Amino acid sequence: MSNTAELLKGAAELFPDEVVTQAHVRHLDLPGAGRFALITLDNGLDHTKPTTFGPQSLANLDAAIDQVEAEAKDGTITGVGITGKPFIFAVGADLKGVELLKKHEEALAIGKGGHDVFKRLSSLAVPTFAYYNGAAMGGGVEVGLHCTYRTVSKAIPAFSLPEVFLGLVPGWGGCALLPNLIGADRAVSVIIENSLNQNKQLRGKQVFDLGIADALFDGADFLEQSLLWTASVLKGETEVVRAEVDRGEAWDQAIERGRTFADSKVHGAAPAAYRALDIMAAAKNGDLRQGFDAEDQALADLIMGGELRSGIYAFNLVQKRGKRPAGAPDRSLARPVNKVGVVGAGLMASQLALLFLRRLEVPVVLTDIDQERVDKGVKYVHDEIDKLLLKGRINQDKANRLKASVTGSLDKAAAFGDADFVIEAVFEEMGVKQQVFAELEAVVPAHAILATNTSSLSVTEMASKLKHPERVVGFHFFNPVAILPLLEIVRGERTDDAALATAFGVAKKLKKTAVLVKDAPAFVVNRILVRFMGEIQNVIDEGTPVAVAEKAVEPLGLPMSPLVLLELVGPAIGLHVSETLAAAFPDRFKVSPNLAAVVKAGKRGFYVYDSGKPELDPEVAALLVQGDSVLTEEQVRARVLEAIAQEIGLMLDEGVVAEAQDIDLCLITGAGWPFHLGGVTPYLDREGVSERVIGRRFLPQGVASVPA
Repeated sequence: MSNTAELLKGAAELFPDEVVTQAHVRHLDLPGAGRFALITLDNGLDHTKPTTFGPQSLANLDAAIDQVEAEAKDGTITGVGITGKPFIFAVGADLKGVELLKKHEEALAIGKGGHDVFKRLSSLAVPTFAYYNGAAMGGGVEVGLHCTYRTVSKAIPAFSLPEVFLGLVPGWGGCALLPNLIGADRAVSVIIENSLNQNKQLRGKQVFDLGIADALFDGADFLEQSLLWTASVLKGETEVVRAEVDRGEAWDQAIERGRTFADSKVHGAAPAAYRALDIMAAAKNGDLRQGFDAEDQALADLIMGGELRSGIYAFNLVQKRGKRPAGAPDRSLARPVNKVGVVGAGLMASQLALLFLRRLEVPVVLTDIDQERVDKGVKYVHDEIDKLLLKGRINQDKANRLKASVTGSLDKAAAFGDADFVIEAVFEEMGVKQQVFAELEAVVPAHAILATNTSSLSVTEMASKLKHPERVVGFHFFNPVAILPLLEIVRGERTDDAALATAFGVAKKLKKTAVLVKDAPAFVVNRILVRFMGEIQNVIDEGTPVAVAEKAVEPLGLPMSPLVLLELVGPAIGLHVSETLAAAFPDRFKVSPNLAAVVKAGKRGFYVYDSGKPELDPEVAALLVQGDSVLTEEQVRARVLEAIAQEIGLMLDEGVVAEAQDIDLCLITGAGWPFHLGGVTPYLDREGVSERVIGRRFLPQGVASVPA
């Protein structure tokens, strides 16, 4: 048994639940190019289930390479190809097993095992070819980088090296091989920028344009065309010419660009991006062995670190818990929705109308207080459909159908008399919303669901004056509606299972991440964010300089600073929600007099951007009235984290959501909090804040952390 086989056999014991990938070898006669060996990766599951690489899967690929290596040596074959089952090439390491690793040497073995197998493809006595026929991520991309040539399908929807996004580095050759293939600048875009931009995926043509693949073919006959191209390469009829890689100053500039970008995203708070950049910087000399060794060490270090565990935890929340919401009622209770009504035609309402129209493809009708507003809302939807048409996202026929399906009316009875689901998006004031629901109840069918997009008001109180409050449900979207996945579904005290099941059914069709939330002030995301931003505003009011307060939370690596977030939300909305929470929980929430002054002055935020970067608006600075209590960055950060931990503990005690996992899922999908934090509770556990504040961890040891 080879050293690699022994290494993988030992590692396999650490992955008890591995979905094993087979590596089948078959032989083909290529026209004029001799006998060819094709390795196909297949985990035996249906075509929607991804193929991954755990220790046993790597061992199977290693055995297949044993076979083709012997055939290459004796001249039986002229080349070797590797591809995946239909629609999926391979999506990388088996993360389920990685979570279970407890020792640094175990993690190191995983890195070395992958390297030892993959690099055999580059040392065979015949040319090797990777055929990216479907989704390829992480190790799936890297196994192809070890081949001599690569082809890619135009139909590929997702191609990426997402490791940095999760808290790892591309550790099976990606950091060392990719910059040496396409240059450091493009490699930084793929490994760092795309990962930290919410794991942005490449499509097939982009993969080809970047130079990662040498040929691009249609999806319908991709493998056949790839094999014909392979034959032409083996016969010498096709010569693959690649751009020369610039190993001079451009390489160094690319690495610096990557560091600047990483700083802007994680502010040094997560090590993965910087470890990847260090390896890429060292790869400039082309020493692949040194690069592979550095990848092994980085993988082992990061696997044993909290950021990766949090990243995997966050990934599982989004991919699993987010698709099977805790507490959702039996879906069989859901009622069909064949027409949707939207009360309001402002920006938020218009965004909602567009989303319902695109995802449900049913008639959608908007109403408002005057025709001008209604027309403006319908025009917004039409304009957005035209943009989709121009981008090639939809064809002309579909654009025409969608436009014909959205209408506006001033007559609620005519508009909603046959609607199955009506959502209001009007001014955030209880009396206004109660009046809207009273008007709706008088005209909608008996089976219709009434939904509110309220961000903080009580759904129970909103429905309290209705004859049938059981059909009212909270349906809280986050802005921008098309981008943020979260949908907080709020159950009022009298909301029945049919209304709730219908709401969850609609959320699924909208492709939103739905979380069941108790009817409590500001629900989940806004309650936590207001407590978070409230503490920042409190320390500013007390005397800490704005710059110090903002910089204090940079180590969290949040997508934007608290005051920039306030600007995005809108100071007036922030003030309104803080007033709601201050009324509900006066012992913990305060209304900042400085924020109130900013809103009264009509300011859109604390900053101006005349210099190209945020600077405190002099007019806002003149409004601020501060005390004389000045805190350090460390003191501010501790105070903010303790406040968040206290609030989450109280929310869990109140049953606002089922578990801490739902808090994290909400923050990730509704507020863009980074995967390396795992939302927030893993970070609070890791830093000891949870136990200091509430006397216990939010998550058991081993969940988003190294097992005990």
